[in-house]
Amino acid sequence: MSQFDNTPDRRDFWSFKWQKYAGQDVIPCWVADTEFRCAQPILEAIQKQTEYGNLGYSLPAQHQPANQAVVRWLKDKHDWAIEAEWIVWTPGVVPAFNVAIKAYCEPGDKVLIQTPNYPPLLAAPGLNNTQRVDIPTKLEAGRWTIDLAALEEQAADPLCKLIILCNPMNPVGSVMTQAEIDAIAGICARHNVALCSDEIHCDLILEEGVRHIPAGRVEQLANRSVTLMAASKTFNVAGLGTSFAIIPDASLRRKFTQGAAGIVPWANVMGLVATEAAFTQCDDWLAEQIAYLRGNRDYLVERINAIDGLEVVSSEATFLAWIDATGLGVEDVLKWCESKGVGPSPGRDFGEPGFFRINFGCSRAMLKDILDRLSS
Repeated sequence: MSQFDNTPDRRDFWSFKWQKYAGQDVIPCWVADTEFRCAQPILEAIQKQTEYGNLGYSLPAQHQPANQAVVRWLKDKHDWAIEAEWIVWTPGVVPAFNVAIKAYCEPGDKVLIQTPNYPPLLAAPGLNNTQRVDIPTKLEAGRWTIDLAALEEQAADPLCKLIILCNPMNPVGSVMTQAEIDAIAGICARHNVALCSDEIHCDLILEEGVRHIPAGRVEQLANRSVTLMAASKTFNVAGLGTSFAIIPDASLRRKFTQGAAGIVPWANVMGLVATEAAFTQCDDWLAEQIAYLRGNRDYLVERINAIDGLEVVSSEATFLAWIDATGLGVEDVLKWCESKGVGPSPGRDFGEPGFFRINFGCSRAMLKDILDRLSS
C-alpha cells in the first residue's frame, strides 16, 4: 500500500473542496488541491515553528532559508540558475498575475489569455480595467496546444501589453515544448509584449521524457518575463498562501513590487517554512507522488474513454483531467455529473461548457468510486 492510499478525512475540517457538497452524496473533485497528507518534513517544520512560540513579522526577502531553497530547487529541478534577489514573494499566484496586469498595463490595454483556462485567470483582465483577448487552445495529434498563429495576430495590436500563459496548462494538462516556448518568445520580442507565465504545476510532470521549461530561463524572455511558481500544488500546502515570482529584469521587478505595494500582503511565515522544507527535504516524497498520480491518470483515461459520450486526452502534467462531454448531448454537463454523485469543475467556468475537469489527486479508492459513479 502506498502512503497516498491513506488520505485524511477532510469533511470536518472546513475544506473548501468538501464544503461545496456538505451533507450530499456527491464526491467533490473540483478545486485544485489534492487529498494527500503533506510530506512529514513539512509538517515537522511547521510544528517546529509553532513550538518556537512567536509568529511575528517575517519579511520574506530576509528569510534566507526559504530564498536559498528556491534557488536550490530551480537549479536542481529546472536547470535554472537564478539570483535570490530575483525572487518576489506573493501570497498566491492569483494575486501575482493580477499585480502583473496592474504593473504593466494601462486601463483599456489588451491582455492575451490562452483558453480554456481556470476562472481566476480568465477574470483578471476585467478586474483590472483591461480587455481580455482569448487565444484558443487546439487539439493536434492527440495533444492540446496553444494557437500560435492567433497569438501572433493579437500580439501585433499596439494595445496588447501583456500575455498571460499557464504552463503546464490548466485544465488541459499540456507542457509547452521548447519549440512552443521559442515561438512565444519570438512573438513577445517582435511586438514588445511582456509575458507572465503561471507555472504553479511545473513540478507535477507525469509524462516520461517531458521536461518543463521555465519562461524566465529562456534567453529571449529573461528581460520581459515574470515566472510564477509555488510549492502549493506540488506539496498540497495551498492553504498557507505562499508563492513567488521570478523576475530577472530589475525594471520589471520594480514595477511589479510597486504594483503590489499597499495592497498585496507578505507571504506568511508558515508558508515560507513549508516551502523551505518542501524544496530541501521532500524529493523522495515527490517522486512517489508523481508515480502515484501517473497511475491515477492512466486508470482515469482508460475508464473515461470507455464511457459513451465522454472522451479525455492523457495529461502530460498536473493532477487534472479535461473531459470532453459534448458526446453526451445534455444541456448541463455539471448537472449530469452531479446526478451521478460526482462534483467536478464545470467547463463553462473555463470557457468550454461542453467539458468538465476532474481532480484525480486523490486515493485510488476515491478515484475508483468517482469513475464507477460516472460509469453507472
